[in-house]
Amino acid sequence: MTYNEAYKMGCDSLKNLDESQIKARLLLEYVCNTGYDYLFLNGYKEISGTEEEEYKKGLERLLDGEPLQYITGFQEFMGFKFKTSHNTLIPRQDTECVVEEAMKHLHDGMSILDVGTGTGCILLSLLKYSNDCTGQGVDISAEALETARFNAAEMGFDESSAKFYQSDMFDSVEGKFNMIISNPPYIKDKDIESLNVDVKNHEPITALSGGEDGLKFYRIIAKKAREHLTTGGVLVLEIGYDEGEDVKNLLLENDWKNVEIKKDLAGLDRTVIALV
Repeated sequence: MTYNEAYKMGCDSLKNLDESQIKARLLLEYVCNTGYDYLFLNGYKEISGTEEEEYKKGLERLLDGEPLQYITGFQEFMGFKFKTSHNTLIPRQDTECVVEEAMKHLHDGMSILDVGTGTGCILLSLLKYSNDCTGQGVDISAEALETARFNAAEMGFDESSAKFYQSDMFDSVEGKFNMIISNPPYIKDKDIESLNVDVKNHEPITALSGGEDGLKFYRIIAKKAREHLTTGGVLVLEIGYDEGEDVKNLLLENDWKNVEIKKDLAGLDRTVIALV
């Protein structure tokens, strides 16, 4: 089987899935350990029997609803490649907008706390795009923290600059930071069943469920985050598209100042910024 024949087989197999051609190509690149240009220019070349078998297995996993990022084991985010696992939420482009908003408030030498860090992609991206900043990432999942530590090491960070440890929200956090950032679980429990199969059946439910109204973790953050922010510190939160005003009001009720809602590239509410 040639590259072209394998790609056509993949497109045909996945034709009922969103972005079928992209998924077929990316899976083929991963299985054959090559890139788009090589496949495009060498479509007549044969793939090995092992590669063909692995490709077919990958297609079956995609048809079963498993996200491509869990099959390949990585996702690009903010220009970097992050390891993913079934214990972490897959980094999304929407969250890049949150990081970009945070960067507007980030100055060299600042300290950052990332609550619910998952893969560590938010914290590590901020550290990469700044100078002499340090950060801590906390998560309730020990398995997620293993993934975050792997990503930190791959990006050249040690514990002196990027420390990851287990904590249920702020329970084990000590000290104060110049910035606290979080992409907490914010899906309403009643809405989880209506999510796409690749999300509801494969991504960790603990990284999705925000309680009955989706605001469970924002209430904790609104009450406790200020204890861990320096004077003039900034809070940056990712929110669901319909949660902007609710989260803003929670923060105002807890005496946060200069609360702003920022939109993503689709024009939807995505980020809330607040000051102590």
